Amino acid sequence: MHWQPLGQRNRQPEWMDQSGIDAAAHGQALQGLRRINAVSGAVGSLFTPIQALSSALNHSRPLRILDVACGGGDNTIALAERCRKHGLAVVIDGCDLSSQAVAMASRHAAGSSSGGTFFQADVLVDPLPVDYDVMVCSLFLHHLDDADAVELLRRLGLRCRHLLLVNDLIRSPLGYGLAWVGCRLLSRSPIVHFDGPVSVQGAFRMDEALDLAARAGLDGATIRRSWPERFLLSWHRPVGALEAP
Repeated sequence: MHWQPLGQRNRQPEWMDQSGIDAAAHGQALQGLRRINAVSGAVGSLFTPIQALSSALNHSRPLRILDVACGGGDNTIALAERCRKHGLAVVIDGCDLSSQAVAMASRHAAGSSSGGTFFQADVLVDPLPVDYDVMVCSLFLHHLDDADAVELLRRLGLRCRHLLLVNDLIRSPLGYGLAWVGCRLLSRSPIVHFDGPVSVQGAFRMDEALDLAARAGLDGATIRRSWPERFLLSWHRPVGALEAP
Protein backbone atom coordinates (compact mmCIF):
# COMPACT_ATOMS: atom_id res chain seq x y z
CA MET A 1 0.00 0.00 0.00
CA HIS A 2 1.29 3.44 -0.94
CA TRP A 3 -0.11 6.71 0.38
CA GLN A 4 -1.76 8.80 -2.29
CA PRO A 5 -3.44 12.22 -2.06
CA LEU A 6 -7.18 11.95 -1.51
CA GLY A 7 -8.29 14.54 -4.05
CA GLN A 8 -8.90 11.80 -6.61
CA ARG A 9 -9.98 8.19 -6.19
CA ASN A 10 -7.06 5.77 -6.08
CA ARG A 11 -8.44 2.26 -6.44
CA GLN A 12 -5.84 -0.35 -5.55
CA PRO A 13 -6.28 -4.15 -5.52
CA GLU A 14 -7.61 -5.20 -2.11
CA TRP A 15 -6.50 -8.49 -0.62
CA MET A 16 -10.08 -9.50 0.20
CA ASP A 17 -11.01 -9.28 -3.48
CA GLN A 18 -8.29 -11.64 -4.68
CA SER A 19 -9.35 -15.02 -6.05
CA GLY A 20 -8.06 -18.07 -4.22
CA ILE A 21 -7.74 -16.28 -0.89
CA ASP A 22 -6.81 -18.62 1.95
CA ALA A 23 -9.99 -19.76 3.73
CA ALA A 24 -8.57 -19.31 7.23
CA ALA A 25 -7.23 -15.83 6.45
CA HIS A 26 -10.54 -14.92 4.83
CA GLY A 27 -12.44 -16.09 7.90
CA GLN A 28 -10.18 -14.08 10.21
CA ALA A 29 -10.73 -10.99 8.07
CA LEU A 30 -14.51 -11.42 8.10
CA GLN A 31 -14.43 -11.78 11.89
CA GLY A 32 -12.50 -8.53 12.12
CA LEU A 33 -14.97 -6.79 9.85
CA ARG A 34 -17.78 -8.01 12.08
CA ARG A 35 -16.28 -6.16 15.03
CA ILE A 36 -15.66 -3.05 12.94
CA ASN A 37 -19.22 -3.04 11.63
CA ALA A 38 -20.59 -3.40 15.16
CA VAL A 39 -18.62 -0.36 16.33
CA SER A 40 -19.45 1.71 13.25
CA GLY A 41 -23.19 1.74 13.92
CA ALA A 42 -24.05 1.25 10.25
CA VAL A 43 -27.11 -0.81 11.16
CA GLY A 44 -28.60 2.16 13.01
CA SER A 45 -28.36 4.41 9.97
CA LEU A 46 -30.03 1.74 7.81
CA PHE A 47 -32.75 0.96 10.33
CA THR A 48 -34.21 4.47 10.56
CA PRO A 49 -35.40 4.76 6.91
CA ILE A 50 -36.55 1.12 6.93
CA GLN A 51 -38.66 1.81 10.01
CA ALA A 52 -40.14 4.88 8.32
CA LEU A 53 -40.97 2.88 5.19
CA SER A 54 -42.61 0.13 7.21
CA SER A 55 -44.83 2.67 8.93
CA ALA A 56 -45.74 4.35 5.64
CA LEU A 57 -46.62 1.12 3.83
CA ASN A 58 -48.46 -0.50 6.74
CA HIS A 59 -48.27 -3.88 4.99
CA SER A 60 -50.03 -6.93 6.32
CA ARG A 61 -46.99 -8.94 5.17
CA PRO A 62 -43.36 -8.71 6.31
CA LEU A 63 -41.13 -6.17 4.58
CA ARG A 64 -38.71 -8.02 2.28
CA ILE A 65 -35.12 -6.73 2.28
CA LEU A 66 -32.07 -7.89 0.31
CA ASP A 67 -28.54 -7.04 1.47
CA VAL A 68 -26.35 -7.24 -1.63
CA ALA A 69 -22.61 -7.98 -1.40
CA CYS A 70 -23.28 -8.88 2.23
CA GLY A 71 -19.91 -10.47 3.03
CA GLY A 72 -20.09 -12.51 6.22
CA GLY A 73 -23.66 -11.38 6.86
CA ASP A 74 -23.01 -9.55 10.12
CA ASN A 75 -24.83 -6.37 9.06
CA THR A 76 -27.63 -8.43 7.50
CA ILE A 77 -28.27 -10.36 10.70
CA ALA A 78 -27.79 -7.35 12.98
CA LEU A 79 -30.30 -5.37 10.93
CA ALA A 80 -32.85 -8.20 11.12
CA GLU A 81 -32.41 -8.41 14.88
CA ARG A 82 -32.75 -4.62 15.26
CA CYS A 83 -35.98 -4.67 13.25
CA ARG A 84 -37.46 -7.48 15.31
CA LYS A 85 -36.44 -5.79 18.54
CA HIS A 86 -38.54 -2.80 17.48
CA GLY A 87 -41.48 -4.90 16.35
CA LEU A 88 -40.96 -4.61 12.58
CA ALA A 89 -42.02 -7.64 10.56
CA VAL A 90 -39.18 -8.21 8.09
CA VAL A 91 -37.47 -10.92 6.08
CA ILE A 92 -33.86 -9.96 5.34
CA ASP A 93 -31.79 -12.08 2.96
CA GLY A 94 -28.23 -11.59 1.75
CA CYS A 95 -26.17 -12.39 -1.32
CA ASP A 96 -22.47 -12.25 -2.13
CA LEU A 97 -20.14 -13.27 -4.92
CA SER A 98 -17.89 -15.23 -2.52
CA SER A 99 -19.00 -18.77 -1.68
CA GLN A 100 -16.82 -18.59 1.46
CA ALA A 101 -18.62 -15.46 2.63
CA VAL A 102 -22.04 -17.01 1.93
CA ALA A 103 -21.08 -20.14 3.88
CA MET A 104 -19.90 -18.07 6.83
CA ALA A 105 -23.03 -15.91 6.77
CA SER A 106 -25.24 -19.01 6.68
CA ARG A 107 -23.44 -20.48 9.71
CA HIS A 108 -23.78 -17.17 11.54
CA ALA A 109 -27.51 -16.98 10.70
CA ALA A 110 -28.07 -20.54 11.95
CA GLY A 111 -27.09 -19.38 15.44
CA SER A 112 -29.42 -16.37 15.39
CA SER A 113 -33.13 -15.65 15.10
CA SER A 114 -32.76 -13.61 11.91
CA GLY A 115 -34.63 -16.09 9.73
CA GLY A 116 -33.00 -14.88 6.52
CA THR A 117 -31.24 -16.91 3.85
CA PHE A 118 -27.99 -16.29 2.00
CA PHE A 119 -27.16 -17.12 -1.59
CA GLN A 120 -24.30 -16.64 -4.04
CA ALA A 121 -24.73 -14.03 -6.78
CA ASP A 122 -22.72 -11.60 -8.88
CA VAL A 123 -24.88 -8.49 -8.54
CA LEU A 124 -23.30 -6.89 -11.62
CA VAL A 125 -24.08 -9.86 -13.88
CA ASP A 126 -26.70 -12.22 -12.49
CA PRO A 127 -30.44 -11.49 -12.72
CA LEU A 128 -31.60 -9.86 -9.49
CA PRO A 129 -34.81 -10.87 -7.71
CA VAL A 130 -37.78 -8.54 -8.19
CA ASP A 131 -39.73 -9.23 -5.00
CA TYR A 132 -37.76 -7.18 -2.47
CA ASP A 133 -39.20 -3.98 -1.05
CA VAL A 134 -35.77 -2.68 0.00
CA MET A 135 -32.30 -3.18 -1.46
CA VAL A 136 -29.38 -2.49 0.89
CA CYS A 137 -25.74 -2.18 -0.14
CA SER A 138 -23.07 -1.59 2.51
CA LEU A 139 -19.36 -0.99 1.92
CA PHE A 140 -19.33 -2.37 -1.61
CA LEU A 141 -19.59 0.67 -3.86
CA HIS A 142 -15.97 1.71 -3.24
CA HIS A 143 -14.77 -1.62 -4.67
CA LEU A 144 -16.07 -0.67 -8.13
CA ASP A 145 -14.92 1.62 -10.88
CA ASP A 146 -17.27 4.46 -11.78
CA ALA A 147 -18.99 2.64 -14.65
CA ASP A 148 -19.67 -0.48 -12.57
CA ALA A 149 -20.84 1.65 -9.63
CA VAL A 150 -23.38 3.35 -11.90
CA GLU A 151 -24.49 -0.01 -13.28
CA LEU A 152 -24.92 -1.44 -9.79
CA LEU A 153 -27.06 1.50 -8.68
CA ARG A 154 -29.10 1.27 -11.88
CA ARG A 155 -29.73 -2.46 -11.43
CA LEU A 156 -30.66 -2.11 -7.76
CA GLY A 157 -32.95 0.81 -8.51
CA LEU A 158 -34.77 -1.17 -11.18
CA ARG A 159 -35.32 -4.14 -8.89
CA CYS A 160 -36.24 -2.62 -5.53
CA ARG A 161 -39.96 -2.14 -5.06
CA HIS A 162 -39.72 0.89 -2.77
CA LEU A 163 -36.34 1.87 -1.28
CA LEU A 164 -32.62 1.67 -2.05
CA LEU A 165 -30.06 2.33 0.70
CA VAL A 166 -26.31 2.55 0.07
CA ASN A 167 -23.95 2.90 3.02
CA ASP A 168 -20.30 3.47 2.24
CA LEU A 169 -17.04 5.16 3.17
CA ILE A 170 -16.25 8.82 2.54
CA ARG A 171 -12.87 9.57 0.99
CA SER A 172 -11.30 12.11 3.34
CA PRO A 173 -8.25 12.52 5.59
CA LEU A 174 -10.44 11.87 8.63
CA GLY A 175 -11.83 8.72 7.06
CA TYR A 176 -8.35 7.50 6.22
CA GLY A 177 -7.11 8.09 9.76
CA LEU A 178 -10.12 6.38 11.33
CA ALA A 179 -9.68 3.37 9.03
CA TRP A 180 -5.96 3.05 9.74
CA VAL A 181 -6.40 3.21 13.53
CA GLY A 182 -9.70 1.34 13.79
CA CYS A 183 -8.64 -1.62 11.67
CA ARG A 184 -5.58 -2.15 13.86
CA LEU A 185 -7.46 -1.77 17.12
CA LEU A 186 -10.35 -4.04 16.18
CA SER A 187 -8.71 -6.77 14.10
CA ARG A 188 -5.52 -8.78 13.99
CA SER A 189 -6.05 -9.62 10.33
CA PRO A 190 -3.31 -8.37 7.99
CA ILE A 191 -5.96 -8.33 5.27
CA VAL A 192 -8.11 -5.89 7.23
CA HIS A 193 -5.05 -3.77 8.15
CA PHE A 194 -4.24 -3.39 4.45
CA ASP A 195 -7.72 -3.20 2.96
CA GLY A 196 -9.21 -0.68 5.40
CA PRO A 197 -7.09 2.37 4.49
CA VAL A 198 -6.94 1.29 0.83
CA SER A 199 -10.75 1.21 0.79
CA VAL A 200 -10.87 4.86 1.85
CA GLN A 201 -8.44 5.82 -0.91
CA GLY A 202 -10.78 4.18 -3.42
CA ALA A 203 -14.00 5.53 -1.91
CA PHE A 204 -16.22 8.32 -3.20
CA ARG A 205 -16.88 11.77 -1.80
CA MET A 206 -20.53 12.54 -1.11
CA ASP A 207 -20.90 14.76 -4.18
CA GLU A 208 -19.38 12.03 -6.33
CA ALA A 209 -21.80 9.42 -4.95
CA LEU A 210 -24.77 11.69 -5.73
CA ASP A 211 -23.45 12.11 -9.27
CA LEU A 212 -23.29 8.31 -9.66
CA ALA A 213 -26.91 8.08 -8.54
CA ALA A 214 -27.97 10.72 -11.07
CA ARG A 215 -26.12 8.88 -13.85
CA ALA A 216 -27.91 5.68 -12.79
CA GLY A 217 -31.30 7.36 -13.23
CA LEU A 218 -32.06 7.59 -9.50
CA ASP A 219 -33.71 11.01 -9.66
CA GLY A 220 -34.38 12.50 -6.26
CA ALA A 221 -31.72 10.48 -4.43
CA THR A 222 -30.52 12.07 -1.20
CA ILE A 223 -27.36 11.65 0.82
CA ARG A 224 -26.30 12.36 4.38
CA ARG A 225 -23.18 11.88 6.45
CA SER A 226 -23.12 9.20 9.17
CA TRP A 227 -20.59 8.01 11.72
CA PRO A 228 -17.74 7.15 11.30
CA GLU A 229 -17.10 9.22 8.15
CA ARG A 230 -19.59 7.33 6.03
CA PHE A 231 -22.52 8.36 3.86
CA LEU A 232 -26.02 6.97 3.47
CA LEU A 233 -27.45 7.35 -0.01
CA SER A 234 -31.25 6.90 -0.13
CA TRP A 235 -33.59 6.61 -3.09
CA HIS A 236 -37.36 6.08 -2.97
CA ARG A 237 -39.16 4.75 -6.01
CA PRO A 238 -41.73 7.39 -7.02
CA VAL A 239 -45.31 6.54 -6.15
CA GLY A 240 -47.00 4.91 -9.12
CA ALA A 241 -43.70 4.01 -10.78
CA LEU A 242 -43.49 0.47 -9.45
CA GLU A 243 -42.28 -1.79 -12.26
CA ALA A 244 -41.41 -4.94 -10.35
CA PRO A 245 -44.32 -7.27 -9.51
